[in-house]
Amino acid sequence: MKAIGENIWIFDGKAVPFLTLPYSTRMTIVRLADQSLWVHSPIELNPELKASVDTLGVVKYLIAPNQLHHLFISQWQSAYPEALSYGTEGVRHKRQDLTFNASLSAQADYPWADELDAVLFTGSQVMQECVFFHRPSETLIVTDLIENFSPKAFNWFQRLLAKLTGILAPTGKMPLDWRLSFLMGKATARTHLEKILNWEPRTIVMAHGVIVTENADQFLRRSFRWLL
Repeated sequence: MKAIGENIWIFDGKAVPFLTLPYSTRMTIVRLADQSLWVHSPIELNPELKASVDTLGVVKYLIAPNQLHHLFISQWQSAYPEALSYGTEGVRHKRQDLTFNASLSAQADYPWADELDAVLFTGSQVMQECVFFHRPSETLIVTDLIENFSPKAFNWFQRLLAKLTGILAPTGKMPLDWRLSFLMGKATARTHLEKILNWEPRTIVMAHGVIVTENADQFLRRSFRWLL
């Protein structure tokens, strides 16, 4: 557990295999004004992690921000049966075995809106992601919208693959396959990116890779050069 601002923490979990690469996992937790916890992209839960989380407050919201970030939601739902689960339409369709209380959508009026802004990043035919901005700490929270893996996380072949797909730090970006799927939707995606840039984040936390704590605007513009 690492505090990255007032009332916001990151937790790094085990790596999971995906497309021949070991994908690191990271969860972000925000403590809201009512002292409840907003849990973004939950990682694998174990007794030690649960004990750490419980020291922060009461888990109230579980967030599955895209259709790839669902592996451990069921563990958290079992451990925190009173928590409300939110997921994009993609993850809700993919995981019909799970119960979600509401969708992450473009028009949603979220109960955490006083502290967290959100935009549903669309324009691709294969995946959408709900992106969040924690206003008090000026932190942008994403999952796969940006991947920024440390070269040390991979062997030589994996580093080459990661570089070719554009997800290697310090110049990480959206994976190549997802970028290509915006061929007919770039104008839509640019409207979402404009909103993200207007938030002017100071810190960028992604589920996979090295977080950005300096020159965040410059990093974002470089990362989304393919779209701009």
